[in-house]
Amino acid sequence: MDGSLSEGGGFGAPGRLAGPAEGITPQELALAARNHGLPLEALRYDVTPPGLHYVLVHYDIPATDPEGWRLTVGGRVLRTLDLDLEGLRARPAVTRRVTLECAGNGRARLTPRPISQPWLVEAVGTADWTGVPLAELLAEAGTAEDAVEAVFTGADHGVERGVEQDYRRSLPLPVAADPARDVLVAYAMNGAPLPPQHGSPLRLVVPGWYGMAHVKWLRDITVTATPYTGFQQSVAYRIRGASEEDEPGEPVTLIAPRALMIPPGFPDFMSRVRVVRPGPVRLAGRAWSGHGPVTRVEVGEVGVAGAVGEVGDVGQLGAEDGSGAAAWTDAVLDHDPAHPWAWSSWHTTWQATPGRHHLAVRATDAAGHVQPLAAPWNRGGFANNLVQRVEVHCAPDTSAA
Repeated sequence: MDGSLSEGGGFGAPGRLAGPAEGITPQELALAARNHGLPLEALRYDVTPPGLHYVLVHYDIPATDPEGWRLTVGGRVLRTLDLDLEGLRARPAVTRRVTLECAGNGRARLTPRPISQPWLVEAVGTADWTGVPLAELLAEAGTAEDAVEAVFTGADHGVERGVEQDYRRSLPLPVAADPARDVLVAYAMNGAPLPPQHGSPLRLVVPGWYGMAHVKWLRDITVTATPYTGFQQSVAYRIRGASEEDEPGEPVTLIAPRALMIPPGFPDFMSRVRVVRPGPVRLAGRAWSGHGPVTRVEVGEVGVAGAVGEVGDVGQLGAEDGSGAAAWTDAVLDHDPAHPWAWSSWHTTWQATPGRHHLAVRATDAAGHVQPLAAPWNRGGFANNLVQRVEVHCAPDTSAA
């Protein structure tokens, strides 16, 4: 049962913002050690290996037994379903390649910084998820005329801001029950049973939505006649401004467009600054959006006066427009129509010259959303799709010396 704890006992503190000179807290460091991101060099893989895919676990990874696992479908339905894993696997399987991104990706780049999991840009991954379409389960159960939402409950249990709870989220029924949305009750990842950290034995996969909607360790689906107002729906995962901490805010839903660059060259161990040699350097990466396919990826150079390179045959990379923004050059975008819910690859060529450079990349999607040059600040640190900037040092070529 979910509910408030009358005695906090030193835990469950309200969310807060970091002070002007406050570094990463021990609590944030502990979260970062538990919840790992994608090493950006792994962007080279079309499908992310499970151990490299980002992980965000709110509470503990629960101890689950696939042999005895049950999934119930009830509430405002005509027929209650009680399903075991064997029965789900016996149904026709569907596989969808889906890019997942944490709603808090980019939080640690905000000023002031909301205190929570300190993601930079690495909270993303793409996998082939196999399971049963949620729309088929809901159609089999039959939804009542007054049904408006489906509520999903996971087996993970804990306390957040003083509220003891199971992790629980809902989807509007037009999303949950629409076959075209490809929402899955998944039992496999990249052709193998779900790993424990990714929701074994069952999880929800909601293409196009941020990761908070993809409920892991799924054990119950309840169809309701009223919108769900639990903690993860009405308190967490809301876009709230700076002035009112208790304002209702707007719900976090679809993934904002983002492009990421595979770090070029080789890294300095501590700073991760990249080192390249003079000459043509291939730049490549991935781009995605929950609002529709990415239609454009642009690369630019910002923040270093006089550092101007060339990109292929299409013009200059790095000339600034007087406002500190780059003059953007289009990259080649490769979109695979067979995988509409997965990231697209992009590439271009940069002519590196000796010195320090800051490369940037941004995406535009079919709905016209463009990654911003200024971070879209909010109290929870959600949906910060500020353009990525990669510091690169081009070292003189000493091979002929």
